[in-house]
Amino acid sequence: MEEQPKTLLLVEDDDTNRKLIRVILGGKRYRIREAASADQAMEMLRADKPDLLLLDIRLGDSSGLDVIRAVRADPAFDEMPAVAITAQAMKNDESRFLAAGFDGYMSKPLDTRLLPEVVERFLRDGRRAGHA
Repeated sequence: MEEQPKTLLLVEDDDTNRKLIRVILGGKRYRIREAASADQAMEMLRADKPDLLLLDIRLGDSSGLDVIRAVRADPAFDEMPAVAITAQAMKNDESRFLAAGFDGYMSKPLDTRLLPEVVERFLRDGRRAGHA
């Protein structure tokens, strides 16, 4: 029996960045669902829990930090790993993102070779995969 593809929820308000990530991961066997806003992401999370959440920090309608706090407050998402993706690359941002509930962090511009490795690691090892 063929294994079902893993589902990723990509939350990114920039069309170009969503397309880039889709292209980078497109050759892989993932079901990539996309949200362009925090509100859309929360609706999609409730409708179909993904295996991995890739979440931009700066969203037009909210912050990825607000989204991850809401996600981590819901026990249904205890096991779902989440990786922050952001152009913010200040010295203490990574520790701030991990403290907020993210399991990993990748800065933009994304390393196109590293992203598939990070995704695979979190899908394989879950939240215990460590930070990206």
